[in-house]
Formats: sequence, C-alpha cells, structure tokens
Amino acid sequence: MHVNGKVALVTGGAQGIGRAFVQALLGKGAKVALLDRNSEAGQESKAVLDEQFEAQRTVFIQCDVTDPEQLKGAFKKVTEHFGRLDIVVNNAGVNNEKDWESTIQINLVSIISFHVFILYLMLEYT
Repeated sequence: MHVNGKVALVTGGAQGIGRAFVQALLGKGAKVALLDRNSEAGQESKAVLDEQFEAQRTVFIQCDVTDPEQLKGAFKKVTEHFGRLDIVVNNAGVNNEKDWESTIQINLVSIISFHVFILYLMLEYT
C-alpha cells in the first residue's frame, strides 16, 4: 500500500502492536498521530520515534477512546497539525479479566463508536 505523504491516526499507538503500526507507517513515509490514554508511554514513544524519523512527522495526543469528546478533540488536533487525515488504525485494546465491563467498553463498544464517529468527521471534513 502506498502511504508516503499520507496522514495516519493510530489508537493505542504508544505500545505493542499499535507502536509497530506507527513504525511501519513512518517507515513507509507517512505522518502519524499516536493516540493513547497512557501519557507517559506516549511521550516516551514519540521521543524514540523522533530519533528514528523526522520529529515533525509524529504527534502524540493523549486520548481515551471511550470518551467521544476526547476523540473529537484528537481528530481536531490531528487535522490542525497535519492539515488532513487519510488513514485510521483503530488498534486500542485491553485485556483485563477483573474489569470485564471496561474491557468490553474499550475492545468492542469504542471500536464501533469510533468508526461511526471518525467516518462522520472525515466526511464532514472533506
């Protein structure tokens, strides 16, 4: 897939599979917004990525994907920072057997809500 010059948003982008998505996209020439609820991990990831790639190609935004207002704010920050949004990787997820309701909220409900929400915003933006 040709992503050179495209702008991507990756939820859960500070760690694990999300971080791997971010690195792969940057390696192919994309600009990437890392969204993660873990501020410390996000800032650390951005710092490491800035050493590997051009700093202006990444932005970290702390965001809880279960909060529609935070998602709206994150979308606005991405489009203000990069001028547009071309790719969305909805990767955020958790595995917490003790708090199964939160796990379902993040891994299922927020995925569906996020897709509907971001599609609406992308259509409205273009």
